[in-house]
Amino acid sequence: MQQLVLTLIGLSTLISVATANEPRSLIDLYQHLHSHPELSFHEEETAATLAAELERLGFEVTTGVGGHGLVGVLENGEGPTVLLRADMDALPVREQTGKPYASTVTTTDDAGKTVPVMHACGHDVHMTSWVGTARALVEQKAQWAGTLVMIGQPAEERGAGARAMLADGLFERFPRPDFNLAMHVSANLPAGTLGYTTGYALASVDSVDITVYGVGGHGAYPHTTKDPIVLAAQIVTSLQTLVSRVIPPVEPGVVTVGSIHGGTKHNIIPDQVDLQITVRAYSQATRDALIDGIRQIAQGQAQAAGLPEDKWPEVTVQDEHTRSTFNNPQLVDRLVPVFESALGEAQVQAVPAVMGGEDFSEYGLTDPKIPSLIYWMGAVEPRTYQAFQSSGESLPSLHSPFFAPDAPLTIEAGVKAMTAAALELLGEPPAPDDTIAAQPDAGEAETLAAESAASSPAPAEATAAAQ
Repeated sequence: MQQLVLTLIGLSTLISVATANEPRSLIDLYQHLHSHPELSFHEEETAATLAAELERLGFEVTTGVGGHGLVGVLENGEGPTVLLRADMDALPVREQTGKPYASTVTTTDDAGKTVPVMHACGHDVHMTSWVGTARALVEQKAQWAGTLVMIGQPAEERGAGARAMLADGLFERFPRPDFNLAMHVSANLPAGTLGYTTGYALASVDSVDITVYGVGGHGAYPHTTKDPIVLAAQIVTSLQTLVSRVIPPVEPGVVTVGSIHGGTKHNIIPDQVDLQITVRAYSQATRDALIDGIRQIAQGQAQAAGLPEDKWPEVTVQDEHTRSTFNNPQLVDRLVPVFESALGEAQVQAVPAVMGGEDFSEYGLTDPKIPSLIYWMGAVEPRTYQAFQSSGESLPSLHSPFFAPDAPLTIEAGVKAMTAAALELLGEPPAPDDTIAAQPDAGEAETLAAESAASSPAPAEATAAAQ
């Protein structure tokens, strides 16, 4: 494990105070990003802000990758290539935190509607920690060797930004990484802490639309109609058997009907009902089984209702989807001690996998696959966290208009963790006399491996339980 030399000693000051070398403090940057949010695929000003930060640090920056995505490359001799990702987009949420820097932005979305915009998922914290990490690694260039690839990703909230950047040649136009790293804030952990998951960490996410057809008519004469509302209700009820009866009991899966719309008046039976469904899974086999099951149930219920084939429901799986995120177990085992050294052992814990989704997964699923890790940074002000724990009430979740992270503490821990991880993965710099020690022979290698294993901390029980 490389020694974390920075300057992390003075990081608390650097976060809140501008200097001659850093004209904008990290807190100033965070508040600027928070108060100027932009929706998915509209992150133009955000990307320009991040690009300017990297250019000032000496990165070679390319913008317009996969939309408003940006890539910053810093080469520092021979060594591994490490990719650090931050997502840039915000959500159509009206902020209600009461913060003095709260967003008051409204904009027109892709459907032509006027909507409020808020960083309600912590991407502003991600970006600020990412910039802080870039600053720390540039300051410590003498401590590492290799290539640093910093990417600002658009449209994570739509599950489309990573694929857009990859389709635009991310791994062909720029150095292909040996490791991928990202962080995400947690609304369930106190600020200053870090949570990690080994193996599957986040689920695949698919959006499925069902258009249910019928034969409309007067509500007083339902026998003359084929009621799509009744049919839709039967479909919704039958969908509940997919998780309970179709997939194995030990295999996680979610089928949630989030929207049902049909009809215009009390006494009119409509001829169409629309359903919107979210489908979540970890394994590809489970995902396929759930989606196939939705089609079978929708068509089977229509047949049972006596509808002709041309009036069977239309089932559409949206193109924008997210594949499940898998944290490489060897990479987790390597970095957990690094996180514990940077933050303190008590501040790092194994956490369960969740059924939320993250398109960070795409960077590791390219061929050949790349070891990847996304981890959680606690974002709740510690006293607030304790108060909610004592009361039994639920904390404001991600995507809530009330989500207000403890920015200084979260960013400080975020910079420490990501900087430490990058230093661990990047290569050791050449020795002072510019010579490289010869590779040990087989006997020496075995001895070194045994000494390394003996001195390494044993994996925590929580880590084993999460595998």
